[in-house]
Amino acid sequence: MKKYNIAVVGATGAVGEELFRVLEQIDFPMDKLLPLASANSAGTQINFNGSKYIVKELTQTVFNEHDIDIAFFSAGGSISAKFAKYAVESGALVIDNTSHFRMDKDVPLVVPEVNPEDIALWEKTGIIANPNCSTIQMVQTLKPLDNLYGIKRVDVSTYQAVSGAGKAGMEELVTQMQDFFAFKLSESKKEAFMHQVALNVIPHIDTPQPNGFTKEEMKMVKETQKIMKKEIAVAATCVRVPVLRSHAESITVTFEDDVDVDLEKVTEALNNFENVEVMDDLENAIYPMPIISTDTDTTFVGRLRKDIYAPNMLHMFNCADQVRVGAATNAIRIAQKWVKLQEEK
Repeated sequence: MKKYNIAVVGATGAVGEELFRVLEQIDFPMDKLLPLASANSAGTQINFNGSKYIVKELTQTVFNEHDIDIAFFSAGGSISAKFAKYAVESGALVIDNTSHFRMDKDVPLVVPEVNPEDIALWEKTGIIANPNCSTIQMVQTLKPLDNLYGIKRVDVSTYQAVSGAGKAGMEELVTQMQDFFAFKLSESKKEAFMHQVALNVIPHIDTPQPNGFTKEEMKMVKETQKIMKKEIAVAATCVRVPVLRSHAESITVTFEDDVDVDLEKVTEALNNFENVEVMDDLENAIYPMPIISTDTDTTFVGRLRKDIYAPNMLHMFNCADQVRVGAATNAIRIAQKWVKLQEEK
């Protein structure tokens, strides 16, 4: 099997660091590794598979100079907008973890368990987009249910960890908790979030939109429809919670009108879906929680229950590590399937 030269743009960020962790844990056919970052972070040293690598500066020519085959971009939308084209021009596949290309009609938006066939569309632009973290774990649990019954509508409330705002978000929560125990929380900085996040929940993620929803909420609407190739009605309320890692979601699914939900069939469909695991034993307090999903590559789903009033409605709760499942792991799973396509040619 051919081995591939890989670049990671945003190598010193939270997702970049997780990409290295995931790559260490899987058998990826990699030859050379090139960590890239801004001039400010260039020169930083990282450890990977027992070797030390020096982070190099991201430039327009660096992809050509190092003969890169796959470039993971995780440094923010403005960086992807400026530099992804240079990676593509050099002949590399770009797997972009930012929101910049997601709704471009020519760029496939991929969750490999849900729409792997779209990876083959990469040649049009040379880019495959990684969806929003909350969208990824949601569609992983929606797809098997849509296959089973046909989904009409989804109502979702998210409980999003502070690591969704990167290292700065995690540091702010830890600092605020330290300040709380030092009796000086009122003096604590509020920079990553517009309100105190420690001991609080914030029903506001990303910028407000004219329709009253936020940009994060509208990402879940539009991305779900694009990935599942279906005009499912989606309404989201996205909430930041004082958890370090792993997003959780409370989801109500409305199926076609003639459906009478069978929980045994629902459980079987979810359990048989790739990288999804049902944890659903309320009597014994077994259900998904962030402390269970953190540092795993599985989307856990539980609290499965049929609606009291409508036979075609299902309620459920899921959890996934959004730095892994919602970003790094999903990107690497895309790369794995792309490599397989290349080998089959």
